[in-house]
Amino acid sequence: MFVNTIIFNYCCSVQPLLETIYMKSGPHSHMRLTKNLPKPTYYAAALNGEFAQHAYNEERAIEFCGKWRSLAFSSPLDQPLDLEIGTGNGFYFTHHASTHKDRLLLGIELKYKPLIQTIRRALRAGCENARIARYNANFIWELFEDEELNNVYIHFPDPWIKKSKKKNRLINTKFLNQLFTKQKEGMFVEFKTDSLDYFEWAMEFFEASSYRVEHVTRDLHNSEFAESNFETHFEKIFLKQNIKINYTKVFKS
Repeated sequence: MFVNTIIFNYCCSVQPLLETIYMKSGPHSHMRLTKNLPKPTYYAAALNGEFAQHAYNEERAIEFCGKWRSLAFSSPLDQPLDLEIGTGNGFYFTHHASTHKDRLLLGIELKYKPLIQTIRRALRAGCENARIARYNANFIWELFEDEELNNVYIHFPDPWIKKSKKKNRLINTKFLNQLFTKQKEGMFVEFKTDSLDYFEWAMEFFEASSYRVEHVTRDLHNSEFAESNFETHFEKIFLKQNIKINYTKVFKS
């Protein structure tokens, strides 16, 4: 009886905390909010502190929907706005922002450490045209109005190899339908992965979508697209292991 009482009291004291952290309402209810972290790491704290002018938490990010150019970048409404989904450690992100100064670049990353590493690397390279937001890419439609985006880059997303986990893959019918509406006419999505299984999966969805598939190769570095390709950090690792890179570029047109 005494043990049961302890367990009951413990559950009663913990439950409100769990509800505060996980039972959220609103457009970002599918995410654990940064402000609710009991013990923020340096990287989590930096999101709301040191890098707050260039990096946005979940709640701030949603406020820019339809106004990324004017509010986040203070740029003309006709300036191209590109998106990288899953920036990793930010090598491609920085390369893109530094070589396309005339374009704006927004990154979406869920994990705190790579998020901060990405924006820090870009800022050190002088990329004032770069911003990053913490958000779940599966709910990308919450961040943008229709036709707000230009080109989109998805490089080496989690392949979720196990059969029971494939449902977690980013590329699916719902995601592509939503992304299609958020891009301007004539823009593209660039997709790279080291997983042939994921690539074959993704190609089925790309081909069934409203996008026009134009470039496809299952061996990027021995293809006509190799010369213009920028090798990401992960890509270099895979190449050293003799793993072929799968690549496609699909267009909204």
